[in-house]
Amino acid sequence: MQLDRLQALLGQFPTRRIAVLGDFFLDKYLEIDPALGEPSLETGRVAHQVISIRRSPGAAGTVVNNLAALGAGQLHAIGAIGDDGEGYDLCQGLERLKCSTNGLLRCSDMMTPTYLKPCDTGVHGLEGEHSRYDTKNRLPTSESTVDGIITNLERILPEIDALIVMDQVDQADCGVVTAVVRDHLAQFARQYPHVLFWADSRRFIRQFRNVTIKANQFEAVHQLNPAVGEEVSLEELNRLVPKLRAEMGATVFVTCADRGILTSDPEITLVPGVRVKGPIDPTGAGDSATAGAVLSLTSGATPAEAALVANLVASTTVQQLGTTGTASPAQVCEALAEWTRQQAN
Repeated sequence: MQLDRLQALLGQFPTRRIAVLGDFFLDKYLEIDPALGEPSLETGRVAHQVISIRRSPGAAGTVVNNLAALGAGQLHAIGAIGDDGEGYDLCQGLERLKCSTNGLLRCSDMMTPTYLKPCDTGVHGLEGEHSRYDTKNRLPTSESTVDGIITNLERILPEIDALIVMDQVDQADCGVVTAVVRDHLAQFARQYPHVLFWADSRRFIRQFRNVTIKANQFEAVHQLNPAVGEEVSLEELNRLVPKLRAEMGATVFVTCADRGILTSDPEITLVPGVRVKGPIDPTGAGDSATAGAVLSLTSGATPAEAALVANLVASTTVQQLGTTGTASPAQVCEALAEWTRQQAN
């Protein structure tokens, strides 16, 4: 890809209208000063002292954050959250990104999913992170909530260029993207051919139909709980990804860490990633890749071009330690220059 082609795609991003359907979490960072720790008079244990709090949209909200940083024109959040303080903080964060929250149902029978992340101030990366505390809904999503989600989908689909589906919850039917919602998505994808339907799911990616999917290398071969440092061989992926493409009935993108992204449309193409030096934080890399790919596809990119933009965006975000990073259009152009240099060597 030449720089002028990338700039032409980036120039279309401000005209794109994107809705994100899925599990919106609140990322809540507690900044702790270890030097201020004091023993609790009641228990004798260390009472960690919080000196500041950072809040930002997480999970599906991470995709919104990346879409906003890349300059998307209109953003809409579709889903369900609790009628609680965390939900208020989450909506404030989305609205600061100029993302409409009219499609987020506030439900008294739900908690707003939250990742509580205590971390030592001044210590970057994983070394400074304490154990995380997760708040999730572990009961099936109510029928009335599912009906409300589908109603909001029907309202927004005629007005958008792409719908990104972010299925974060591992427990079946306990999040926004239930089996009933997936069935409706398969129908909507046929009903609205002008809309790009893109799905990403931690556990249920093979249950989607008629929509473009993004899976990591392990999800693509249905391998759960891989070991640290493990990878699926390109030979195995080349053999199995076409079968996944046939199951889905739509284009497939498979992320392969620093090796790049495989696309099948249905021909398989491996688009190499950007080799990054130094420490990295891969948190949210897949979400940032999704944002780059979807904006590119809706701007006229081929699957291979979209995969390259996804690689460029992700290579930028993984270098931002201790936070879920984003990439600006200028940074994406810088990453292309580095990628081009690497491919020439």
